[in-house]
Amino acid sequence: MEMSADIYQLIVREIPQLRSDQQVLDLLQASVGENVATMLHILQHGIELEKVHAPAAAEEYARRLAQRGVPVAALLRAYRIGSARFQDWCLQELGRRTDNASIISAAGLRIAAVTASYIDQVSEEVLSAYESEKENWLRNQSAARAARVRALLRNEPVDVDSSEAILGYRLRQRHLGVVTWMTGTAAGGDSIGRLEHATSEVAAGAHCGGRPMFIPQDEFSAWAWLPLGVRRDVAIPDLSVKPIPGSDRIWFALGEPALGVAGFRRTHQQALNAQAVALAAGPAGQPVTSFAEVAPLALMSGSIELLQPWVVETLGALAADDEPTARLRDTLRVFLEENGSYKTTAERLTLHKNTVQYRVRKAEEGLGRPIAHARLHVEVALLASRWLGAAVLRSAGEPAIRAARSDTGESE
Repeated sequence: MEMSADIYQLIVREIPQLRSDQQVLDLLQASVGENVATMLHILQHGIELEKVHAPAAAEEYARRLAQRGVPVAALLRAYRIGSARFQDWCLQELGRRTDNASIISAAGLRIAAVTASYIDQVSEEVLSAYESEKENWLRNQSAARAARVRALLRNEPVDVDSSEAILGYRLRQRHLGVVTWMTGTAAGGDSIGRLEHATSEVAAGAHCGGRPMFIPQDEFSAWAWLPLGVRRDVAIPDLSVKPIPGSDRIWFALGEPALGVAGFRRTHQQALNAQAVALAAGPAGQPVTSFAEVAPLALMSGSIELLQPWVVETLGALAADDEPTARLRDTLRVFLEENGSYKTTAERLTLHKNTVQYRVRKAEEGLGRPIAHARLHVEVALLASRWLGAAVLRSAGEPAIRAARSDTGESE
């Protein structure tokens, strides 16, 4: 029909979002044709609108748009444009049939009223079809993405091209694995939405070239991968997720950049290991835990029961969980990182060189032996005390255990 073809071409010309593949365009054409035919039948035969429903092609077209993520505003605009052009056609035809002004006016008013009522009723039905399909599509798409991620993590044979299409994420690049979760008495509501937003902020701050892949695990936690392209290193920004009194707290655990499908798995496992460290540290832990910083602990964190007495024995009196001893541990840690340089340690901590010397001496006294003895053990124990805090330290008032001997590992 000439009228249907004209309305279809106008809609496609005026609304760029509806210029899809030919299959969907054919469905739009069928939807326009059925709507026009239904309207003409209503006007010709006086059919009551209560008995009329949206054409099958119109509802199916709405569902297809939902699947493709086309905004619903584009669909509703198509109905407005189509109804206006339909009335123009009717009035032009009416003018060709008669020049009686009263007939033209009465018929025009009836056409406008019936058209408006039809569009109002049908648009509600197609909108309902659109929203229902959008919800189902997102749910099914999320399930498909989660299933494919699990297959990749289990190292199952999968097609990379189809995996990238399902995930909407490029696997042939470097990735940074992320685990994020939320704690707090008020945690709930749109927790996943807040975690996804925070993850997007991290990706933007790290100057990622694309959107991160975000996979919810439950109501309060999710896994993510940040796309790094060809970059080998990434600087994580100072996150604006610091705890606010009385509010929820967002935590992050990060892997290290890794390449390809194998790297996709490896950086994720590293992030999980870093999360184990953060969880062992408890509420007093850091908001961001990077595997690169805690790798030795991440490999040991599965047995805090063994790690805690080892740290206490290794550090001796330096394992006390109090502020003065914490300053000594921090100074000693930096001193060892700076290869025993008092000058650079003082510069890094913004202290006087004599203060550094005093603290290092007191720390050595706390260890009960020269720092050079079992230095590796001391450095790992200091790393554990920094990230795990009270979980591996000696409670205030608890008697100190003399430091372990460097040769046998037994207490003196």
